[in-house]
Amino acid sequence: MRRRSILMACALGPWMSSAVAAAVGTACDELVSMTIPNVEIRSATVVPAGLFPPRGAIGTLLQKLFQPGGTIATILPGRFQRFGATNSFVLPEFCRIEATARPVQDSEINFELWIPPPGNWNGKFQGVGNGGWSGDLDYAAMARALRQGYATASHDTGHSGGDLKFGQRHPEKVVDYAYRAVHVMTDTSKLLIRVQTGRFAERAYFVGCSAGGHQALSEAQRYPEDYDGIIAGAPANNRIRQIFGLLWSWMATHQNGKLVLPAAKLRVITQAVVEACDSIDGLKDGLVDDPRACRFDAATLLCKGADEANCLTAAQVEAVRKVHDGLKDPKTGTQIYPGWSVGSEDIGNQSWRTYILDPPEPMRVQFFRYFLFDDPTWDWNTIQWDRDLAYAEEKLGFIAAIEPNLTPFERHGGKLLIYAGWSDPIVAAEDTVAYYEAVTNASGGPVRTLRFARLFMAPGMGHCGGGPGPNQFDAVAALDDWVTHEHAPDQLIASHTTDGQVDRSRPLCPYPQVARFKGLGSIDAAANFGCVNPSAPANGTPAIRR
Repeated sequence: MRRRSILMACALGPWMSSAVAAAVGTACDELVSMTIPNVEIRSATVVPAGLFPPRGAIGTLLQKLFQPGGTIATILPGRFQRFGATNSFVLPEFCRIEATARPVQDSEINFELWIPPPGNWNGKFQGVGNGGWSGDLDYAAMARALRQGYATASHDTGHSGGDLKFGQRHPEKVVDYAYRAVHVMTDTSKLLIRVQTGRFAERAYFVGCSAGGHQALSEAQRYPEDYDGIIAGAPANNRIRQIFGLLWSWMATHQNGKLVLPAAKLRVITQAVVEACDSIDGLKDGLVDDPRACRFDAATLLCKGADEANCLTAAQVEAVRKVHDGLKDPKTGTQIYPGWSVGSEDIGNQSWRTYILDPPEPMRVQFFRYFLFDDPTWDWNTIQWDRDLAYAEEKLGFIAAIEPNLTPFERHGGKLLIYAGWSDPIVAAEDTVAYYEAVTNASGGPVRTLRFARLFMAPGMGHCGGGPGPNQFDAVAALDDWVTHEHAPDQLIASHTTDGQVDRSRPLCPYPQVARFKGLGSIDAAANFGCVNPSAPANGTPAIRR
């Protein structure tokens, strides 16, 4: 087996070795013998088409059936993805590379790179993001990218699991999580693609939502030349302030550690919000178009007598108001982190329960205990909002990705597509809007900003999807068209499905534009809407549901 020595900068930056410029690619299994500073190639194998990862005897049988020429692959190619075992995916053949990077002492970043064979590769690379504080590779996102012809990579953010204890007295691991892991994965993957295929990827995209959206914006801000196009969904990029906001909301809904606001009442609140604000945009369609225009007051649900299921007690009204209003500096009244939008309380498959009501203690309290104060016994009741926030942003400000000046990314020719749901119960929608508006100001106004960065807000959509509003759309295809052909997306066609059937579609418009009904036809068809300035009057023509 041949042995290749690839010389790189310690940070895995510019390509420096003439050996990389080989005219032909290297066999997948030979990649394991490569020498890359600070990177160990643990394995490199060709995975045949079929179920990945295979699960037991049934998985092995299915994998054989799905291989080219296999019974199922011959009869109904690509139709049986749902029959895979849990967390398994039906995939085409690919070269699977497992690697570990150790760019600095006490850093260990595990990642995988999947490369399609030449006949299936579209010539592009797609890095994918993570969720929460998770240290898991996102095989689902990699599977989607691979099926679309991309070489794709995912990493573990430099630790395993979702427990924040990994960062206690391990500052380099916190840096890995904050931004270094994505960059190291990206640089190494680009090199490996070049060696394996014989050529560099023509385009590089990063696609992430939630923590992945945070990673996406971090890449645009810190490493503007890593990617040609970036998708940042529901970005939790204001990470420190979001954690403070979660602590505030948990304390607002709990007294002496006991829940004040029963989860069963969340649905009552959301229904009242929709009833009060649904028609602001001129349509009665079950969606609040822009919660900022909704003047809902939880006091309208105040019980007139005893506590009942369809009303709120005075304590519950106060709790809801605090969550909606968000965290403010107790001395100046300045907003520290926006509140969660009216209408985000309960949208069916998502609600305030997961991050605010149900946790037995404040969500992400480990951030304070293990990252900030190095005190596993820290009591959240001792929080001093202004003092502790200032300390957190001084000590750990690098965790956030809030720099609005994206000029280097723009000069690189990069395109940034941001999206979020107005009913997101995890990342405050108004914080995403605030970041985009900051980018617009730093870029010199909306005209210039729209040339390289666009935000799409989805009414009725939750966190990274879900909710009663149209929430499924192809952001990757839109980004690719923008980067490759300079066709900036003037709208994204989003759909909503029930039991697998599309029952509504709408255009999502580049902020600050909004979708407005044209006055004729079904309000469930995207073709009957257009993107307009939000100051445009709502069409008074009666809606026709078909």
